[in-house]
This record gives sequence, C-alpha cells and structure tokens, in this order.
Amino acid sequence: MCLPDIGAMRAFIDERDHDMVLADVHLSDIIWSMLWLFFLFIWIMILVQVLIDLFRDHELSGVAKAIWVIALVFLPFITVFVYIIARGSGMAKRSMKQQEQLQSQMDAYVRNVAASGGAAEQIEKAKSLLDAGTITQEEFDQLKAKALA
Repeated sequence: MCLPDIGAMRAFIDERDHDMVLADVHLSDIIWSMLWLFFLFIWIMILVQVLIDLFRDHELSGVAKAIWVIALVFLPFITVFVYIIARGSGMAKRSMKQQEQLQSQMDAYVRNVAASGGAAEQIEKAKSLLDAGTITQEEFDQLKAKALA
C-alpha cells in the first residue's frame, strides 16, 4: 500500500491557509465609503439643481442652455462653480417665483373648493330654483344626483 507524501500535504494545507481571507474590510473602509457616497449624493443633487434652474429660466436662449449643458458634460466641476457664481442670485429668484406661483395656484384651488359649499348647499340652491319655477322636477333630480355623486 502506498501512503501519501506528508510533506506535500503540509505544503498544500499551508498554501490554502495563506490564500484564505475571511474579512479584509475594516471600519475605516466602511466609514470612508459612506463619506464618499454622501459627497457623491450631494454632487448629484447640485447637478440636478443646476439643470432644473437652467431649464426653468425663460430669459436664457436655447443655444445658451445647450452650451451650459455641454459644458456640464465635459467640465462638470468648473461649470457648476461658474454657474453658481454667475447665476446664483437668479437661481434663488427663479425658485422663489416658482414657489409663489405654486402657492397662488393652491390658494385659488382651496378658495374654489371652499366656495362650492358642498353637496348640501348645491341641493339647497337647486331647491330654491325649483321653488321659483326656474327648473323642472327632472332637472332638480339631476342636479341633486350630481351633487350627491
């Protein structure tokens, strides 16, 4: 019977032990990665805000917008910093203007909904029209069904 070579087995076991790494990630690597992801997220948000402002501005021509976008693609860091320095105050004004427009639309919607008075008020108005003889019973029933729907 032929026995295996003990020296070869030890060399094989030693070689496997040196190649096996269970965890080569340290806490500092995780923190560093999280920091990089945080700054990447901030950078993406800045780019999105610049693009939103660029296309929100109605005074800027299409050619100028295209030039800004091309510059953002090829020289993003420099372009963002130049854009913020050159047009930063305009960014704030355009953002405030849009927020005011949205707020006024919301206010108008709320006033419209609040002024309608709901189904009871609509039925009451329809009943007064019916009593005055302005509408027929069928029209009153239609208005009532519409108000309750």
